[in-house]
Amino acid sequence: MSKSKSAHSALKVQKGINPPQAVNANFIRKAKASRVGVLDLDYYIQGIFKGERKILSQAITLVESAKKEHRILAEQIIEACLPKAQASIRIGITGVPGVGKSTFIEVFGKQLVDQGHRVAVLAIDPSSSKNKGSILGDKTRMEALSTEENAFIRPSPSSGSLGGVAQKTRETISLCEAAGFDIILVETVGVGQSETAVHSMVDFFLLLMLAGAGDELQGIKRGIIEMSDAIFINKADGDNLNKAKISRTQYANALHLFPQPESHWPPVADICSAVTGMGIDKVWTYILDYVNTTKANNFFYVKRQQQELFRFHEQIESKLKHYFFEDKRIIKLLKKAEEALMNNEKSAYQLAEDLMKKWHK
Repeated sequence: MSKSKSAHSALKVQKGINPPQAVNANFIRKAKASRVGVLDLDYYIQGIFKGERKILSQAITLVESAKKEHRILAEQIIEACLPKAQASIRIGITGVPGVGKSTFIEVFGKQLVDQGHRVAVLAIDPSSSKNKGSILGDKTRMEALSTEENAFIRPSPSSGSLGGVAQKTRETISLCEAAGFDIILVETVGVGQSETAVHSMVDFFLLLMLAGAGDELQGIKRGIIEMSDAIFINKADGDNLNKAKISRTQYANALHLFPQPESHWPPVADICSAVTGMGIDKVWTYILDYVNTTKANNFFYVKRQQQELFRFHEQIESKLKHYFFEDKRIIKLLKKAEEALMNNEKSAYQLAEDLMKKWHK
């Protein structure tokens, strides 16, 4: 460009003023890090501690990843977040399919946000047994709550895990707590075969039921009732209101038949309607009463310690599984063992025992 043209150009820098960088420095750092596949540890830690939802989502994706390099970084992130975890109330919400869990959570979550809380919703979608995929559509079902600045909704695939929870839900809870969310809502797929998975990671366990569905007596099953801290009959509105009141009485009577729980909190049965909002405020009242009661008698803290022990043993099992199937010797032997099984040369029990002995050596 000639001197005459440059003198009249608008593209010039005034003396004494430092020009801004042409490219954002954070973008440069992310671009460099992405070349090796993952971002650096500090990027995630600082972002999570600042409560940045996008970075929190990226960290959760790392935690859920099956790649070895992702697992290593994910464990470092979790380890760094643990000191800032624990400071929340964890609520498990389960119920029969069609009970309205997503609608209930949206109304309940908005109510909590309006009260000044930061709410994280960990919604679990069932994975296909054929292609292992999940729809992950809970954000669309909780459209109003997903737009709230102090709400975070994370749908995750169950990936074949029992209990209607994702395999990494426990770790995800820790990350959300470190990001400053003081209420964690864990929505399960539905009443499954192993609800103990949910119970082992939450403080308060809420069971949603329907009235007039013909399952009042079938729904009163010892296992699920004993784990429930509250049973709410949802959709108690319109013509269904009287049926809901009858169901509440039935469940309340059933609860009296069970021995007093270790928490010394008497489980309650009540009604609500996520459509009209009736009774939703009572859910939070019960939860606060439960937390105050169990903190006063120390059960709240003992339960958290037991949950950490559960996490510890769960991690051992998970690592053993990874080490076993990633062992190069086992990978070769596994194919031969599968062929032997298909040819009826040995039983599955014997082949498994042989593989474990060889791996142990």
